[in-house]
Amino acid sequence: MTRLQHFGWFCARGFGPQGWGAPALGWNWDWTRPEVYQQASRELEQAGFDLLIIEDSPSLGSPETIDLRVRHAFGGPKLDPLLLAPYLFQATSHLGVVPTVNPAALPPYTAARQFATLHHLSGGRLGVNVVTDTGSARHFGAEPPLGHDGAYDRAEEWVGALRRLWRSWEDGALVADETTGRYADGSRLDAFEHRREHFAFDGPLNAVPFPGAEPAIVSPGGSPRGLRFAGANSDVQLALAPLDRASVEAYRERVRLAAIERGRDADAVRVLFAVRPVITTSSEEADRLVRASAEPDDATLHRIAAQQSSDLETDLTTQDLDRPLDTARFGEHVSHGSLRRLTGEHDLATTPLRVLLTDLAKLGRLGDRTGFVGTADEFADLVEDLAGWGGDGVLLWGDLHPVTLHRTLDDLVPILRRRGLLRTQYAPGGLAENLRAF
Repeated sequence: MTRLQHFGWFCARGFGPQGWGAPALGWNWDWTRPEVYQQASRELEQAGFDLLIIEDSPSLGSPETIDLRVRHAFGGPKLDPLLLAPYLFQATSHLGVVPTVNPAALPPYTAARQFATLHHLSGGRLGVNVVTDTGSARHFGAEPPLGHDGAYDRAEEWVGALRRLWRSWEDGALVADETTGRYADGSRLDAFEHRREHFAFDGPLNAVPFPGAEPAIVSPGGSPRGLRFAGANSDVQLALAPLDRASVEAYRERVRLAAIERGRDADAVRVLFAVRPVITTSSEEADRLVRASAEPDDATLHRIAAQQSSDLETDLTTQDLDRPLDTARFGEHVSHGSLRRLTGEHDLATTPLRVLLTDLAKLGRLGDRTGFVGTADEFADLVEDLAGWGGDGVLLWGDLHPVTLHRTLDDLVPILRRRGLLRTQYAPGGLAENLRAF
């Protein structure tokens, strides 16, 4: 029997211009106001989703890519998703809200206190998507940016610091005894000193302990260091991998081993595979869309190059389409996952840019597993397969706009529920409890 799966939505544009460049802009939602996000969040909750992850990049990138990132609003502007979270909690009752946070941007004590505040206010529904973007470091201080693995080392120290601060109120520290008038027992507060490589601060935290689980830690990143981070720290791992049986099982096993190596249960980390389906009303419509994408024109390739330039913080739009890219252009700060999305199975050093971009432009069918265009039933088939191969669920992504959600979910939600894949009710408690419910 197919088991329930966890579902999340990844707001890929972050707290930015939702619907830009799409007909949905005609609905006149103001992306700088909370209403569009509140409406979409209510509908995700109605659909039974566990969590909403809000992407963020605090930086507009390197000087050479600033215009690329803002020209089509691929990489900016963005407002702070942490400050959007209270509006989404107010609009919903069960949905987990997961802003993206860079450890370089918030010192541990400040972060722990702000997250504790939101976790209490939401009834335990806060999560934190921990990213290690090194390109933003110059905005937060004078220290030189860390390399890929060094940024993960800092993030691991940061998460450990948050958890020690959240636990600095020992059992029995909160008394709240009205008969004696005593609110707390200071002897049970851990006034520790943290002096390590990346951070220096003192405890205890000036916030009361949580009645339930702590905020959930979410992480992306499929590099060996990224998976070690997830194994040690994460409640949810966002997985980018080919969605065939061998790849899914291998990825899940790497996460399990990473958890075991850090003394955790093998299944402590929920692995959600990122998918962006194009749901069609018929197989014939899906076939038409796939055929139309097979031979992209240069205008389409340049548009994709602009999108990739934003992710890679490297300008691809000025490159000769018929020559390989100069690999020296990609600095150490460039995301390994972004590079893999660009190259696919090709050799970056020898493959013309046109071939790489053409592969990105081409769509494939859900029915034969060459891509993600297909009917709701075909997508449900994929979710069932992922469940059988060890996946814990899927992460759909796109703008956080009601039109985008309805286009994807209107036909899909009833079919997923009929097949027993999508929850119809939430577990008592907050985000962590719902993630552990199955």
